[in-house]
Amino acid sequence: MIGLGGISFGREIATAALRHGLDARLLAAVAAQESGGPGSDSGRNVVGDGGHGHGLFQIDDRWHEFASTPAAADPAANADYAAGMLSGLLRRFGGDVRAALSAYNAGSPTAQGTTTTWPDGSRLGYADSVLRHLGRLGGILTGRREGAAPSMLAEAPIQQPPLQPFRPFTTEMQAAGAACEDADRRMAALIDPSQA
Repeated sequence: MIGLGGISFGREIATAALRHGLDARLLAAVAAQESGGPGSDSGRNVVGDGGHGHGLFQIDDRWHEFASTPAAADPAANADYAAGMLSGLLRRFGGDVRAALSAYNAGSPTAQGTTTTWPDGSRLGYADSVLRHLGRLGGILTGRREGAAPSMLAEAPIQQPPLQPFRPFTTEMQAAGAACEDADRRMAALIDPSQA
C-alpha cells in the first residue's frame, strides 16, 4: 500500500484506495480537489455545495443516498464510497483517468467540469486540477503502451497531453447536447445505471 503519512486523512484514503485497487495518491488528489483547495495535499471533512456535498469527497446527497446518512461524515466511510465510485468509473472508461475524473465531477467523461483558479493564475478544469494535485503528491500517471490512455496502475510513464483551452462548464454541457441541470443526473446514471 502506498503510504500517505503526514497528510490529512491519509490512512483512511490509503485504506480505501487499497480496497478498491486505486493509487492512494490519485484518491488523495481527488479529496484535495473536492474539499482542500489549490495547493492542498488532501481534503477536509466538511459540508459544502450549498449543504449538498458531504465529507472529504463531497458526495452529493441529491444523487447518492449514502450522503444522507451519518456515515457520510465519517472520513473512512466517505473515502471508501468515493473510491468505489472512482474505481467503477475507471473500469467503465477503460482505465482512462481523465475521463473517470470528468465523470466523477460532471457526469460526462468529456466535460471540462468545475474550474479552479490556482495561486499562479492557472484556471484548470476539474480533471486537470486533480492531476495537478496528483503531481504535487508525486503521482505519475502511466499507460500500457505508447499513446495509451492514462491508467490507474503503474506500468510505463507517459507524457500528459497539453491542457486544452478553457471552456465554461455550460459550453461543455451544451456541446454534449444536454442541459446543465442534467449533469448530476447523468453522473449518477454513469455510476449506477439504475438511476437513469
